[in-house]
Amino acid sequence: MEVRIFSDRRCLTHAAPPGYPEQPARLGAIIAAASESGLPLEREVHRDGAREAVLAVHSTSYVERFERAVGRGDGLLDSADNPLSPGTADAAWAAVEVALGALDWMGASPSRAAFAAVRPPGHHAERSSAMGFCFFNNVAVAAQALIAAGRRRVAIVDFDVHHGNGTQHLFEGRADVFYSSLHLYPYYPGTGSRSEVGTGEGEGTTLNVPLPAGSGNREYERAFRQELVPALVRYAPEALLVSAGFDASVGDPLGAMTVDEDGFVSWGRWLSWVAQECCDGRLLAVLEGGYDLQRLGRLVVAFLRGVAEPESVA
Repeated sequence: MEVRIFSDRRCLTHAAPPGYPEQPARLGAIIAAASESGLPLEREVHRDGAREAVLAVHSTSYVERFERAVGRGDGLLDSADNPLSPGTADAAWAAVEVALGALDWMGASPSRAAFAAVRPPGHHAERSSAMGFCFFNNVAVAAQALIAAGRRRVAIVDFDVHHGNGTQHLFEGRADVFYSSLHLYPYYPGTGSRSEVGTGEGEGTTLNVPLPAGSGNREYERAFRQELVPALVRYAPEALLVSAGFDASVGDPLGAMTVDEDGFVSWGRWLSWVAQECCDGRLLAVLEGGYDLQRLGRLVVAFLRGVAEPESVA
């Protein structure tokens, strides 16, 4: 599997208040680790059509409200978890452009895995509101772009320690996007119970695997082996997207799990195998959480090392 990382310096312009976990240094840690590892890295990604792609997922009124709020200067949008700075808009639009640019590269040839190292993250962002450090739902924008381009079935795997409420809510009534999440439960944002399986035409295309605090490699492997991978193979997606949060790692300040680097290597291998089996090896992972600056870069590289070497979990 050919693996490449995509990012953009504009994603650093969303400034963080003192003590705020989602800070520019997260990307710095990832870029440094990627450079040291020798993984191919593109640092400037400009992609037309970002606004249209965002408006296919978020309401026009929300996007305009976001832009007005940023234009007024420092403040908050919708919650204390979403502080604004003069560079927030540039970073949020750049995150979308990077995700779409990585998607273009992934789709150009089989057996390509792209990683979008972006911030702000996205999976908590709802159609008309910001939430949980997130403004635009980057992975949802990518999924909708794939559907608009003719893909009939897209799967999203979310292994952030927090449930991706925004992504689930955007697609839970549809059959063309399968959303699956492994997450700490009960925990922020309070969604993601097993009973949430989709609605209407989308019933059965949402899979939540809530896990208790302290879960580590063994518990996650059981979830991948017994639930997630079989469900993905049954759905047979034409493209596989990953909301890649690294806050399930041992020691993360916002998580309570105990996954180590070997665990993330295994997740990469198993998801890459699904991509090879179902969608010509096409996989796009988009950064979500992960707040331990000492470990984050190594964890991303570990995951991508696994992606490069597909392996069945069976």
